[in-house]
Amino acid sequence: MMTVHEVSKLAGVSIRTLQYYDKIGLLHPTGYTDAGYRLYDDADLERLQHILLFRELEFPLKDIREIMNSPDFDRSKALEQQIELLTLKKEHLDNLINFALGIKMLGVKYMDFSAFDKSKIDAYAKQAKEMYGNTPEYQEFAEKSKNRTDEEDKLLADRFMLFFKEAGEMRNTDPASAEAQDLVKRIQNFITKHMYTCSDKILSGLGKMYSGGGDFTQNIDEAGGEGTAVFVDKAIQIYVRRQ
Repeated sequence: MMTVHEVSKLAGVSIRTLQYYDKIGLLHPTGYTDAGYRLYDDADLERLQHILLFRELEFPLKDIREIMNSPDFDRSKALEQQIELLTLKKEHLDNLINFALGIKMLGVKYMDFSAFDKSKIDAYAKQAKEMYGNTPEYQEFAEKSKNRTDEEDKLLADRFMLFFKEAGEMRNTDPASAEAQDLVKRIQNFITKHMYTCSDKILSGLGKMYSGGGDFTQNIDEAGGEGTAVFVDKAIQIYVRRQ
């Protein structure tokens, strides 16, 4: 048996939270000490693990209570579902990281300087470094760009935008064509050479970002004409599926 203090320390959950779980009928302790402190056994700790997993998945406490108090609740099946949902969440977070890296590397600093206030660029760059500074892609990008001047960065950005101007000339054609697929390959190689290793997974995320609306889509369409961003995304997704 463990006291509420021990469980709090073990699980990283505050005593107040455990008391609240007891109050709302989510996690009752098995017993109490003579002094009135809550005591938890292994079954209680197992239940707490499920609660914390559901919380990681952002389930409301009310829903967790209904699920776990249901007579049909199967802990083994619930764990399998939690693993599946957590895996999907991880993939979602990976996509968000790629999205943020793309904004930092291509969207904010390297696409259309006039579209952003300098203070926003600096603030975002600081935030991106704090959040993603330990990722291999960010570190590789930092290493490759550390000795470039602002003028060199601007020239690199202009060269990158030429891909979208080229895409604009073929935006009304088949994105699966040899020409479109060759363009995608050259975009991927350019990013890998000058910025960071652009895997097929990252490339797919960038494509979705290009056509996802906002400044990204606007800047690309300004370079190649309306519909260019969507065309590039379609060509990228076809390219990735073929790999």
